[in-house]
Amino acid sequence: MGVAGSFPSFAGRPPGPVMDREEADRALARLGAEHEAIETSLLALQDHAGRRLLEGAELTGVTRERWAATEQSITRLWGYFDAYAGALSEAREIRARRRHPNREDLAALTELLRGESVTVANPGAVPPPSADGPARLSERFSLQELVARMNELYARSLDMVVASDSVWSALPARIDLLAAELHRTRSLAHSVGVRPGEHPAGDDLAEITEELTTLRVQVISDPLAFWLPGPGSAAPGGGRPDTSRYDRAARALEDVRREIEAVLAVRQDAEARLVRLRDVLSRADRTLTEARAARGEVLAKIAASEVPAVSGPPTALQERLAAASEHRRHAQWHRLSPLLEALEQEAEDELLRARESLTSVTAPLAVRAELRGRLDAYKAKVARHGLAEDPLLIERYDAARRMLWSAPCDLRVAEQAVLRYQHAVAESLPSRRPDGPQGGQGAGEQGESR
Repeated sequence: MGVAGSFPSFAGRPPGPVMDREEADRALARLGAEHEAIETSLLALQDHAGRRLLEGAELTGVTRERWAATEQSITRLWGYFDAYAGALSEAREIRARRRHPNREDLAALTELLRGESVTVANPGAVPPPSADGPARLSERFSLQELVARMNELYARSLDMVVASDSVWSALPARIDLLAAELHRTRSLAHSVGVRPGEHPAGDDLAEITEELTTLRVQVISDPLAFWLPGPGSAAPGGGRPDTSRYDRAARALEDVRREIEAVLAVRQDAEARLVRLRDVLSRADRTLTEARAARGEVLAKIAASEVPAVSGPPTALQERLAAASEHRRHAQWHRLSPLLEALEQEAEDELLRARESLTSVTAPLAVRAELRGRLDAYKAKVARHGLAEDPLLIERYDAARRMLWSAPCDLRVAEQAVLRYQHAVAESLPSRRPDGPQGGQGAGEQGESR
């Protein structure tokens, strides 16, 4: 603790001009106000919740190191304050001797209030980083210098206390709330069979649990490791808690929660989805059966045609569908969820492939049907124009019809026969319209317009 220096004689020259009575009174009033403000601040620091927590916590890391230095700073603060209070008390005693102080009293007041009149004993003390020189047994200050030193130590001490308290106020409560949400999510996960080692979401939950447990211990023991000082801020406590690890854990838990909700949704509508899957696969199977039958018909009725092969029924999908039904029967929702999603997409793809296969296989029959329709359309056209008895048209029609209605049918040859009949019809039809003007179309198109 510091003590005020004694002043047995003031025969020496005081620092600067000797103050008059008004100057001394103003200085004493200012120093008295500063004394009250400093005392209030020190008492507030003494009672600060963050300081009490720091005193009772088992600290580690950077917080332990800074708190050890801060405790020394606070001890020095009180020593400086006691020295300041002692010097101020002595000055007040000198001023109280006479209503009108003599020159010796004013010289003593000038030395006390303006000179380096305060000696603070600090055996073994380590000065703060801003102080010059090695540790000294005592230091001399003017009251103004002593106030500046106290302000410096107070700001540094308060900054450490406020930063620690801010982290403790922000993070542990949020971690506890997230841990409660984690507990609820873990219970839901267990209800649908999502457990560590059996499902990725279960492994994620185990990792999040370990991270939150570790994070809470570290925040409590080393809060300053989770403090981000504000850029350019000189105010005590300028900055914010670093919540990056907490935020990552919260996002990971939200992802797992959504996955668990998806599994729960599977539990609710699994039967309906399985029914839809069976229906889609059944339609695919029927379509493939139809395609196989159509392929046999095409091979029997169409000659010289490339007919693609038709795949067998989707037995692999049926087996996986049976496995999905087993998962539902045994309430293995975590296994059923991804399997259903994959099966639904694959079943739709299988139905699309079956339809494409049917379309590809029946293409030659569609071509034959189109040729038959075209031949009959031209025959009707010939009859409308009174050319049904034309020998050339009858011959070419019969030739095309025999090819199209015989099996196996050579589509390329039949198409040429139909084209020959079309050309004969076009040539046989009048080239003028009933009203006389010439048509600007070709022979085939003229026939169509009539």
